[in-house]
Amino acid sequence: MTESYITAAGSACEEIVISKSRFIGYISPCQDENAALSFLQHIRESHRTATHHCFAYIIGENGGIMRYSDDGEPGGTAGLPIMGVLRSKEVVNCCIVVVRYFGGTLLGTGGLVRAYTQSAQLVLESAGIARMELTAEEYCELPYAVWDKFRYMADHLPVRLEKIEYGSNICFHLFFRVRDRELVMSRLLEASDRKLESIAQEDSFTAWKIDT
Repeated sequence: MTESYITAAGSACEEIVISKSRFIGYISPCQDENAALSFLQHIRESHRTATHHCFAYIIGENGGIMRYSDDGEPGGTAGLPIMGVLRSKEVVNCCIVVVRYFGGTLLGTGGLVRAYTQSAQLVLESAGIARMELTAEEYCELPYAVWDKFRYMADHLPVRLEKIEYGSNICFHLFFRVRDRELVMSRLLEASDRKLESIAQEDSFTAWKIDT
């Protein structure tokens, strides 16, 4: 199982006008193919009078499902260029739909390829991208006496502390990338004088800052 993948950081919509034709790009993260198809259907229903609804999506952390459509445009001029934008950025679990309202001027095959590529690039740039990493979650409990030392160490490690509750002890949820488990747990156990108690929760994919 892969431990990370890149996807759109959120949803977005961008419009460009080329030779009086409107190209409206939409993007959305999609965890499975049903989500991608639902997103596509929503866009189609929102633009019932549009001339074309061209799309591409890649589903699966390893890109196992790839679909695209020119929706009536000349073959290879719409869906494939949109797919090319996703693949060039290695973006998966994502769907891009570009709606076109024909403006009366034929763009030719080269013009269409450029228009759909530009629209897809613009909406992906608008949404931004995020690296989804396989993330471990631990429910933790810690005595007050070692909290300051523990917190100092946590601030210098690639971890997140959330849902902190102050009772007889301090309870919180600890998140870290699965690949960092050995480093994180050894350092935090040392910082807590081995008084950290934790219960592992289910791993899941979570957005982390993309390494540069």
